[in-house]
Amino acid sequence: MFYSLAVLTFGTAVPAGQFVPGIMIGSTYGRLVGMFVVNFYKKLNIEEELLLPVATACHPPYALLGAASFLGGSMRMTVSLCVIMVEITNNLKLLPLIMLVLLISKAVGDAFNEGLYEEQARLRGIPLLESRPKYQMRKMTAKEACGNKKVVYFPRVVKVADVVSILRSNKHNGFPVIDHTRNGESLVIGLMLRSHLLVLLQSKVDFQHSPLPSDPRGGGKPIRQVEMHNFTEFAKPVSSKGISIDDIHLSSDDLEMYIDLAPFLNPSPYVVPEDMSLSKVYNLFRQLGLRHILVVPRASRVIGLITRKDLLIEDNENSETVELQSTSVRARRQDRKASVREADAEHPLLNGLLVKGYSSS
Repeated sequence: MFYSLAVLTFGTAVPAGQFVPGIMIGSTYGRLVGMFVVNFYKKLNIEEELLLPVATACHPPYALLGAASFLGGSMRMTVSLCVIMVEITNNLKLLPLIMLVLLISKAVGDAFNEGLYEEQARLRGIPLLESRPKYQMRKMTAKEACGNKKVVYFPRVVKVADVVSILRSNKHNGFPVIDHTRNGESLVIGLMLRSHLLVLLQSKVDFQHSPLPSDPRGGGKPIRQVEMHNFTEFAKPVSSKGISIDDIHLSSDDLEMYIDLAPFLNPSPYVVPEDMSLSKVYNLFRQLGLRHILVVPRASRVIGLITRKDLLIEDNENSETVELQSTSVRARRQDRKASVREADAEHPLLNGLLVKGYSSS
């Protein structure tokens, strides 16, 4: 009964897990094995006085081992499940048997298929990555993983009709944004999310008649355009899937207008060179929880080098003063403040991490 109910309720949107049903199912068939052992001893014509202790002692351990084997074979848990079973029974004598049962059940399960939760994620189309990349990925590059698929991207100033057409024909969540230099070279200037594009289409306040950028210099985000929106509009909804392209209704005049994507894109997406090992790319997705990584050509110039010590922040005697260490300040502690002031001109991007207060200290 428990097995049939677990099969019917598995994967449904109800607050019912598989751990407790797994214990019930495993302990049931474990007890059946214990009863089989007792009946086996009965057929050996053993005296009743000797058989009674065996019959009373067989059922609980076999039920516990059955529950451990079922959970280990279905969920593929080993160490954590072993600790749980020992804490439930408070019987360390069964620890070697529980470990043996878990190892055998997991090995047998791995020989046939993946675990219960991994199979559920695969059936639902969830891109769940394993803890380690496959061995074949060490010999592959990021460019090979991209394949021959055409990259779907947006120019910086894009027509509204083109945005709607691309969103309807693709299910991608992120799109690279390309801008052209004076030499005609195409450069990636950021990444635009699908949800943010839908917000811009729904609000219509950023539509413009001109196909030229709102900030021709490209020196930053136009404050006027950004202030037209509330940050909650771009936040991911908690209780719903958010708006879709089918929920947005645009007139023919709206489709002929343009949008400058520069104020709303992510200007610093994660980028890897095309010849980077695919196993390293895999580890980036796992460790950083990424959803997109842009692959770019190798040829590029170096503008600097950042080490761990460049990112260390120390608290001085004044709690309002925060000092950022740099590679040029490693010899003497008393000269650190002066060196940081001299490095401000060379590292303008790091000025945002420095709290004003050097003069007061």
